[in-house]
Amino acid sequence: MPSPTGLTYPPTLDDAPERDRLVQTIKDWTIANGLAVRPPPALVSNDSEGILAMSAPVTLFPSPFPKTCFEEAKAIQTKYNELYARISQDEEYLSGLVQEVAGGDEFIDNLWKVHLRVKEEGYVQSLALGLFRSDYMVHQDGDNLQIKQVEFNTIASSFGGLSGQTSLLHKYLAKTEYPLLKQSLTLSSGNLPPNSSAEGLAAGLAAAFRAYGKSSLGHQTCILFLVQDGERNVFDQRHLEYALQTSDAEPIPVFRLPFSQILAHTTLAATSPGRQLLYRPPNNPSLTFEVAVAYLRAGYGPGDYPSASAWEARYQIERSAAIACPSVLTQLAGMKKVQQVLATPESVSSAPSALRRFVPDDDNSGDAAYQALWRTFTNIYPLDTSAAGQEARRLATDSEECKKYVMKPQREGGGNNFYRTAIPQRLKEIPEAHWGSYILMELITPPPVVNTILRNGKLEHGGVICELGIYGTCLWDQKTGAILRNEESGYLLRTKGDQSEEGGVAAGFGCMDSCLLV
Repeated sequence: MPSPTGLTYPPTLDDAPERDRLVQTIKDWTIANGLAVRPPPALVSNDSEGILAMSAPVTLFPSPFPKTCFEEAKAIQTKYNELYARISQDEEYLSGLVQEVAGGDEFIDNLWKVHLRVKEEGYVQSLALGLFRSDYMVHQDGDNLQIKQVEFNTIASSFGGLSGQTSLLHKYLAKTEYPLLKQSLTLSSGNLPPNSSAEGLAAGLAAAFRAYGKSSLGHQTCILFLVQDGERNVFDQRHLEYALQTSDAEPIPVFRLPFSQILAHTTLAATSPGRQLLYRPPNNPSLTFEVAVAYLRAGYGPGDYPSASAWEARYQIERSAAIACPSVLTQLAGMKKVQQVLATPESVSSAPSALRRFVPDDDNSGDAAYQALWRTFTNIYPLDTSAAGQEARRLATDSEECKKYVMKPQREGGGNNFYRTAIPQRLKEIPEAHWGSYILMELITPPPVVNTILRNGKLEHGGVICELGIYGTCLWDQKTGAILRNEESGYLLRTKGDQSEEGGVAAGFGCMDSCLLV
């Protein structure tokens, strides 16, 4: 990728005092402005009081990113929001996909069982809220650069709070520190795009809160953040909470509750058929709040469900009147299997793309949306016994062909995937009957980028790979299909060393970054 400044970019920091000054400035700014995480146990053996924080891993400079790709990703987000809202409403279609993977994926099977239990007694809440994030990498094909989707996140789409702070950090450095470097660096503010991701996501939560309305039981309503025990990424979530207090004229009560304590501190209203979800703060159980929105920042993987009681907790949230973000059906819409059926090449499939089911060619706008979405897909195959699946199995087990692919289970969060030559070995370790619970995705080839990462106080310099996430908020009615809110809501840039396969920041692979548009 060409230099954004016409000079060597980023600047080389060979002078130790100059490098130390920049690093110390970043350390101070990140802590002062909440671009931070709790330290991992590997660094701090005991922080029982929860008083320690450290800078989130971050790049010293914003990474160059093609402006046309950035603008395309932002422009298409509302189309993606609507697509996944429609998918979550198509229970029959989701049912078929769940059955294809459930035999080899107990977690997906258990999620579906929660939905079936609630369906049997009847849902009392038809509104659904999605705080989504669509992740992309830039694919380079000769001189052509285009965005290709890595995945679509429908639950716990993280780093909306920290991403905005990272943009502010780099803008601050562009004003104060970069011009003072020996290799003076002047960046145009127009090339550093604004990023109000925390405010955008908070606005989506506030819209759902308002849509829920007043309590019919006379309680004050609230938003409940359901989080993991020992959450290290707490500041990212706090930024959304703080933004909620400025997004409305009246403050919105917001509480945090570990997922493991749902049954201990929430109940369903005993005297009302509306199944209102009532929350009693453990610090003052004499108070009772009615939960308008239950925002899940946990519950996206098997580790959050160590016992049957954890599944009962998820069932309680799902059957209640609270607007769940996400509902079980919305979470299931984020399965990798859904992404695969949307993107499987028609050349190897016996059926037309599933995308037509949700984006019909009924007018010019429908066809334009279809084409815009389709352009972002890379080739993704099933690993089942269909014609497309048989081709994928051939590719996945071939010692050379497998080097072009990544194999993914139906999971969120980092560290779950198998890359290149690790794929054949993984397939040998699992029963062939369970292969269908995985997908095979063609690897994206990004352009070369160089940057320096500050992680745990140490610098890592070299080639990096950038992954762009675009946030979206969507509020819709599951019964009528009416979409009440559909907004693009800011961006995230995650960067990792080009020798790393995974990119999750919380999982320890990636770091926070921002875009320098070129």
